[in-house]
Amino acid sequence: MLDLINFYLIPGLVVGAIYTLGAIGISLIFSILRVAHLAHGDLMAIGAYFALSWVHLLGGPAYLALPAAMALTALVAIGVDRTCYRPLRRRRTVMVIIASFGVALMLRAALMLIWGPDTQVYQSGIQRPMVVAGLRLQEKHLFILGAAIVLVVLLHLFLTRTITGKAMRAVSDDPDLARVCGVRTERVILAMWITAGSLCAAAGVFLGVDTQLSPLMGFNMLLPMFAAAILGGIGKPYGAIVGGMVIGLAEELSTYPLFGEPLIEPTYKSAIAFTIMVLMLLWRPTGLFRGKVL
Repeated sequence: MLDLINFYLIPGLVVGAIYTLGAIGISLIFSILRVAHLAHGDLMAIGAYFALSWVHLLGGPAYLALPAAMALTALVAIGVDRTCYRPLRRRRTVMVIIASFGVALMLRAALMLIWGPDTQVYQSGIQRPMVVAGLRLQEKHLFILGAAIVLVVLLHLFLTRTITGKAMRAVSDDPDLARVCGVRTERVILAMWITAGSLCAAAGVFLGVDTQLSPLMGFNMLLPMFAAAILGGIGKPYGAIVGGMVIGLAEELSTYPLFGEPLIEPTYKSAIAFTIMVLMLLWRPTGLFRGKVL
C-alpha cells in the first residue's frame, strides 16, 4: 500500500496539479474567445525557461523565480494576443486556431534559438525525500501541491469576489449581453490573458521542477491538458480542476503492477489522456460539468 501511495498516488497528484493549472488556462481562453489555443503548451514552456534564466542569473531555487516567470509570461501572452489574435477577432474562429498553431511554432523556435535545444534542469544532484510514517515526501512535490492549491484558491477569489472576475464570467456566459450591459470586452480579454498566462507559467515551472526542461516540454503537455479541460467541461475553469486531477491520477495509476506487471507500460501512459478525451467526446461532449461544445 505504501508503494502505491509513494510511487503512484503522490506523483499522480503532482502531475494532476500541473495539468490542472494548464487546463484552467485553456478553459479560460475558450470561455472568453471561443478558441482552442494550440500555443498554450509552448507558452507554458516559455514560463519555465524564464524561471531558468532567473536561476542562472541570480541563483537560488526556482521557487523564487515563480512570480517573475508568471509576470513575464503574462506579458508574452498579451503581446501575442495584440499582434496575432486581435486582428483576427472578427474573422472565422478557424483562422484564430490556425494562427495559434503558428504562434506555437514561433515560440518553440524562440526557445531553441535563445536557450538551445538540449534538456536542462533547475537544480542538479540527488534530492533525498523525507520519510514520515513510511511516506516518502519530496520537498519539490510538497511545493508543487501547496503552490497549486494557493493559485487555485486565488483564482476562485478573483473570479467570485472582484469586478473584473465577475465581468469575465459574464462574458463567458453571454458575450453579447455582457457587451450591451456595458462590460468592456477588451479589458476582460486582457485580464483573461494575464490570468491564463500566469497559470500557464506556473504549470511550466512546476513541470521543470518535477522533471527537466526541453523545448518540446509544452508540446508534450498539450494533449493531456486539453483532455483535462474537455473532461471537466471545456470553458469551465472549475471543471478543469477535476479533469486535471483525474487525468494525472489515471496516467500514474495505470502503470501500477496490480497483477505483477504494469497495467500499461509507462512509455504508453500518455495514451490514457487521449483515450479519456476521445471517450468523453463520444459519450458527453460537454464534459462532466456541462461546458461548451468544441
